[in-house]
Amino acid sequence: MSHMNFLAWMEAIQRRSETALENLLPDANIAPARLHEAMRYAVLGGGKRIRPLLVHAAGGLVGAAPERLDKVACAVELIHAYSLVHDDLPCMDNDVLRRGKPTVHVEYDDATALLVGDSLQALAFQSLSEHPLTEDPSEQLSMITQLARASGSRGMAGGQAIDLAAVGKQLSREELEYMHIHKTGALIRASVLLGAACGARLDSDRLERLDHYGKLVGLLFQVVDDILDTQSDTATLGKTAGKDADNNKPTYVTLLGMTEARALAESLLADAREALTPFGPQAARLDELATFIVHRRF
Repeated sequence: MSHMNFLAWMEAIQRRSETALENLLPDANIAPARLHEAMRYAVLGGGKRIRPLLVHAAGGLVGAAPERLDKVACAVELIHAYSLVHDDLPCMDNDVLRRGKPTVHVEYDDATALLVGDSLQALAFQSLSEHPLTEDPSEQLSMITQLARASGSRGMAGGQAIDLAAVGKQLSREELEYMHIHKTGALIRASVLLGAACGARLDSDRLERLDHYGKLVGLLFQVVDDILDTQSDTATLGKTAGKDADNNKPTYVTLLGMTEARALAESLLADAREALTPFGPQAARLDELATFIVHRRF
């Protein structure tokens, strides 16, 4: 796919990831049918697939087999989807719209939504463990550990806990960054590193550069998300616009103001692109993805 322009490549990876997810998710006719139907409802037919795109872009950098990258892409996207299902529950953010359709607990019920999230998380680790993804099994075990760390209390789930505790509080920029490095950034960072783990081994300096890129893009995604939440409407976003502000949650826009938040996004983009310098043209997809994240509209 190296000859494709960026948008064509992106659409091809999105289609590829959708097919891989369709094939991995249990069929809705298999018992328990309602749970499997709800799992497919939560995952398929929506989302930008940013994490699978990062997996494939990083994997392409090291010559990884696309079939291996599909398994990793499914794993990170299933973790992401489970987190959205749980975040939308009444006990968390209590949202009714996700990806332009009713949230899982609204379409089904709270108990089903809880089980959907549990099942998607389990399926993610199944995807990462049941097929060879590297030449060294110990490296694949390290990949599983990495995804677990990025998903748990020291990563995404911990970031959500910090987010819930921050409602109504004024956070410093450092505190806000710490929260989002975990809540949003950990899984984005893992997507980059897990994709890169499926191909030729990188030296420590290049691996550190790639990790830094992943960290910057994770923060960049959240800054842009906060900007869009303020500027876009619900129909465009596919989720309830302005909900964080309405719930008195700290965001980069409320902390810095719109002008400075936009400047921060551009600064993070420049730093992310600079981190890729040693890779040269081979990192074009990662570079283009960072730019796309900044300029996306939803």
